[in-house]
Formats: sequence, structure tokens, C-alpha cells
Amino acid sequence: MEISRLEKERRRRIRLAVAAAAYELFDQPVMSDAEFDQLAREIMPKFRTGHDALDRFFATEFDPDTGVWVRRHPEQDGLKRILREVYRIPGRGRAKRPDAEKPEDLI
Repeated sequence: MEISRLEKERRRRIRLAVAAAAYELFDQPVMSDAEFDQLAREIMPKFRTGHDALDRFFATEFDPDTGVWVRRHPEQDGLKRILREVYRIPGRGRAKRPDAEKPEDLI
């Protein structure tokens, strides 16, 4: 079954926001800089996903050249929950890759 453009964009945004939060808020990267940069370039900030607050946020606040925008992300609690439940962040040292295939399913 093929994933729709809408679902792909939602998942990209979640993965990127989780990675940005891990690095910017907890100094515990969950992906390499190269992975982050590639994923950031794939984001379509003007694409409408049906989540008005996040669509506005990505259209106006998102910057693919940095992760600092995550500090203003409207779903802070959801990002922190994924980091805690999937990546075991906050914790000590470098974050471990998740056991789950799709951490974005937790939002």
C-alpha cells in the first residue's frame, strides 16, 4: 500500500521535529547532521496537512538551515513524549535509535 503525499509530509515533519528537539533541547542527537539536513530539505513548508496550527507553524517559522525553530513548535509535549518513550531522552550520553519503526505514530 502506497503512502499518500499528505501522510509522507506529516511523517517527515514529525521525524524532523523530534530530531531537532533531541538536539536543541537535550543535546542528544538521534540522527546525523547529514540525515537532518537531507530531511529538512524534503520538508514542504507550505503544504497543508490538515493540522492548522502545525501548518501555520511550518509555513512561518520553519527554517531548513537550523533546528532552533523547534523551540517555538506548538506540540512541545508531543515531541517530548516521543523523545521520552521512544528514544529514552532525557538521559545520559548519545541517544539510541528507537526500537519502533515509526516514532511518528506516537503523536
